[in-house]
Amino acid sequence: MRFDVFRDAWGVPHLRAGDALSLAYAQGRVTAADRAWQLEVERRRLLGTSAAALGAEAAGWDRFARQARLADTARRCYEALDADTRAWVDAYTDGVGAGLRTAHAPEFARTGTAPGAWEPWTPLGIWLSTHVLFAGFPAKLWREEVVARLGRDAVDLFATDGPGTAGSNGWLVDGARTTSGAPLIAGDPHRFIEDPGVYQQIRLACPEFDVAGLAVPGVPGIGHFGHAGDVAWAITNAMADYQDLYRERLRRTPGGGVEALGPDGWQPAHAHTEAGVEVVETARGVVVIGGPDTGEGISLRQPARVFADLGFAALPALLRARTVADVDRAFDRWAEPVNVVLAADTAGGLLHRVAGTVPDRDPENRLRVVPAWEERYAWRGRTAPLPRAEVDGIAVMANERGPAAPLGVEFAPPHRARRITGLLAGRARWDADGMRAVHTDTLLPSAGPLLTLVGELDALSPAAAALRTALLAWDRHMSAGSVRAAAYARVRGAVVRRIAAHDRFAPLTGLMPAYPEVFRPWLALVPRVAFGLENLLSGGALPYADRSAAVRAALEEVAAAPSDATWGTLHRLAPWQALPDPDAAWPGLDGDHDCVLSTSGVPGVTELSARGPAARYVWDLADRENSGWAVPFGASGLPGDPHHRDQLPLWLRGELAPLVTDFDRLTLIEERHPVTDVYAQDVEGFGTFRITPLDPDGTDIDVLHGWVSEERARFWGMTGLGRDDVRGVYAHMATLDTHHAYLVRLDGTPVALFQTYEPEADRVSECYPVQDGDIGAHLLVAPSGAAGAVPGFTGTLVSVLAGYLLDGLGRRRIVVEPDAANAKAVALFARNGFVPAGEIVLPEVDLPEVHLPQKRAVLAFYTR
Repeated sequence: MRFDVFRDAWGVPHLRAGDALSLAYAQGRVTAADRAWQLEVERRRLLGTSAAALGAEAAGWDRFARQARLADTARRCYEALDADTRAWVDAYTDGVGAGLRTAHAPEFARTGTAPGAWEPWTPLGIWLSTHVLFAGFPAKLWREEVVARLGRDAVDLFATDGPGTAGSNGWLVDGARTTSGAPLIAGDPHRFIEDPGVYQQIRLACPEFDVAGLAVPGVPGIGHFGHAGDVAWAITNAMADYQDLYRERLRRTPGGGVEALGPDGWQPAHAHTEAGVEVVETARGVVVIGGPDTGEGISLRQPARVFADLGFAALPALLRARTVADVDRAFDRWAEPVNVVLAADTAGGLLHRVAGTVPDRDPENRLRVVPAWEERYAWRGRTAPLPRAEVDGIAVMANERGPAAPLGVEFAPPHRARRITGLLAGRARWDADGMRAVHTDTLLPSAGPLLTLVGELDALSPAAAALRTALLAWDRHMSAGSVRAAAYARVRGAVVRRIAAHDRFAPLTGLMPAYPEVFRPWLALVPRVAFGLENLLSGGALPYADRSAAVRAALEEVAAAPSDATWGTLHRLAPWQALPDPDAAWPGLDGDHDCVLSTSGVPGVTELSARGPAARYVWDLADRENSGWAVPFGASGLPGDPHHRDQLPLWLRGELAPLVTDFDRLTLIEERHPVTDVYAQDVEGFGTFRITPLDPDGTDIDVLHGWVSEERARFWGMTGLGRDDVRGVYAHMATLDTHHAYLVRLDGTPVALFQTYEPEADRVSECYPVQDGDIGAHLLVAPSGAAGAVPGFTGTLVSVLAGYLLDGLGRRRIVVEPDAANAKAVALFARNGFVPAGEIVLPEVDLPEVHLPQKRAVLAFYTR
C-alpha cells in the first residue's frame, strides 16, 4: 500500500492512494495526526471513561454511556458488517492506531494520559455516541411531565426544537436558476460548536473515486456532505423520532438476577455491574433511568441495538457514487441519524428524500413514555418507504415540518426554511459566490409576536417609551454590531424569565433533580419557555393581560438599566472544550436561533452561543474548484499549529476557503509506504498480538532505543549506541531482502522486538548445514512493565511468533542462536520447545555498513 498526503493553504489534508483500503488507512492516520486528543476524548466518551481524564463533570455522561451499552452496541454493529465494509473500517482503524503512535498533543501531558488502543469497532461507537441524542428522546420525559402537571393540551405549547437538538440548513438550486446551468448545493450544519471542530475538511482520492467533503473525526469516509465531481450531496437532521422510552416494572430474583414485566409476564433481564454502574437491559432496551432497587425504570429502545446496524455500509457506497441514483441507493442503506438528503449531479439528476431507520410502531410511542407490559407498543419492523419530495427549481431543508413531518413530533419553526426560500426566489440566477448572502442572513422572523406586544403598550415611563420606539424602528436583523438587537435580546430574556415564573407553569419547576444529568437540558423550564416563546406569546397559553404585563415589566426593567452594548458583546461564541480554557477570549457573533445564520444562546439564561454553523459549504456541480468550505476553527486540533484556528476569521465573516482539487497546486507533505501488520493473533486472556515491520523513521526507534540502552539488553550489543546510530542500523536492515525487523504489540502496546533472517545469508550458515524451509529469529522482550509481568506472557509470545513463521510464512524450522552467556534467553527457548544442538562460535563480521563481533552461542531448532 502506498499513499500521498497533500495539504492546501489552510492545512486541509488531500489524500491520494492506489486503492480504497490504502486510502482508508491514510484517512485514519492523518486524522490521528491532526486530532489525537479529540479522538481520545471521543473514545473515552464511548467507553464511559471520560471522567478519568476530564474530571467529575463528565461522570454523568459516562454513567449514561455504560447504561446505554454504547460500546457493546458498536461491537454488535461491527460484527454484522459485510466483509468489504468491515475490511474498510479495519483499514481506517489501523491507520488511526499508526497515527496515534506518532501523534502528540499537550492535553495528554496536562491530564497525565496517553492515547488508548482502538478496537475495530471504535469508529462505529464514536458515530453512535455522537448521535445517540440526536432524535431527542429525552423530550418524551418532558412531555410526560407536562401532561401529568398541566394536561395533555399543554404539550403543544412547547412543541419546538430546543437547546438539546441539533439541526442544519441546506438548499439546492437547479441548473435552470444558476449562471452556469449546473446545480448548486449549499448549507451549514448547526451543532454544538466544539474546539476542535466536529467536522473535518478532507479529500479522498484513489482510482475508484475522488471525493472532497466534511468527515466526522474518528469515522471513515465522508457521510454527510460530499462532492465527488459528477455528483454532490448534503443532509440535515430530519427531526424524526426513532427511539422509544418504555416504563418498566423491575424486580430482583432470589438468585440475584433481575426480571422485567413484559406483555407475556415477568421475563429475565440482563444485568451486570461495571465501574460501579449497574447495567440492566430488558427485552425492550437498556434501562437509563431508575432500576431494580426502586422497582421501576425507563428503558431506551433504539434501532442500532435492535437491528445491529449503524448504516456504515452506506459510507463506502457514497464514496463510489457517480450519479444521483448512486447516492439514492447508498442512502437506502443509511441508518442513523435519520436525515433529509439533497443531491444533484451533472446530468441533471436531483434528489430530495428522507434516509434512515425509523421503526414501525404505535403513534403514541413518538409522544411519550409507554408501558413496557402492553403489546400495543411493541415494534413491528421498519417504516418503509420513507418520504420523498420533488425538486422544483429550489429545494430547502431546515429541520422544519418538511418531508419528514409524518416521522416526528418536535420540529424547528418554519422561519429558516421560509427565509431561505424567499432569498433564493428573489434572484433569477445564482452562483457559488452569491451563496454567502444566504449563509449570513440575520433577519429574525420570530421577533414578531414580542414586538407586537411591545407596540401595543402605553403609559410607559419615558425611558421605556424611548426603548419601545427604538425596538419598533429596529430592522429585526441580529447583527453583531447592532445596539437595538442587543436591546431586543435583553427584553426577550426578561420576558422569558417572567413567563417561566408565571403561576401557570409553577408545576414544571424543579423537574431536573429527579432525572440523570444527561437528560436535564430537556427538562429545564426556562429554556423550554425561551424556545417556545413565539408560541406562548401569540397563543392562548396565557391570558392577554398576563402576556402584556410580562412584556411591560420586562421593557421597564431593561429601560431602567440603559446600555450601549451591541449584540456581539452579549452574544459571544462559547465552544465546548474537553478541557476548558478559562482565559480564552471568544468573538461576538451575528445571528440568533431562528435566523438563517443560526447561532444559539438560551434566552433567559445566557446569550452566549454554544450552537451555530459547525461548517459551511457550497458545492458547485459546474466546476468543483468553484466550490468552497469553512469550519469555525481550523484543520488542526493541535494548539499552536498554524492551522489550529486560522479559519475563525473566515468563518466569522461568512466567507469560504476555496476547494482546490488540482494536486499540482497542493503541497506534498508525505509520500509513504504505510507500515501494516504482517500477522495478528487473538489470544484469550491476553488480547491481540500484532507483528508490524519496524519503522526506522517513526517513533518505533524511540521505543527501541530505550529498550536496547538498558543493561538487561547488553547481549543485543547496542547499549552504547545513540538514537541515530540505532536508527541507522535498522534503516540499513530495511534495505535488505534477507533480514527483517518487527515490532510486536499487544493491544497496541509495544512488547517485543522480533528479527528474522535467511540463514544462508547469515554468518550462522558457517556453523550448521542449512535446510530448505529454515528461518532464523532473534527476540528482545520489552521491560516487564510493558506486558511481560503477566504470568505466561513470554511463552505465549514465543508461541505467537512461531505461529507467524511456521503458519504465516510456511517455514519448516526456526533457528535461534542466543548468546551462550545469556542464560535467560537460552532457558526461554528451551522452555518453549526449542531443541538445543550444542554451542557454536559465530565468526566476526566486519563490513562498512555493519560490524558484528565474534559470538559464542547456543544453536537450537524448533519444528512441529
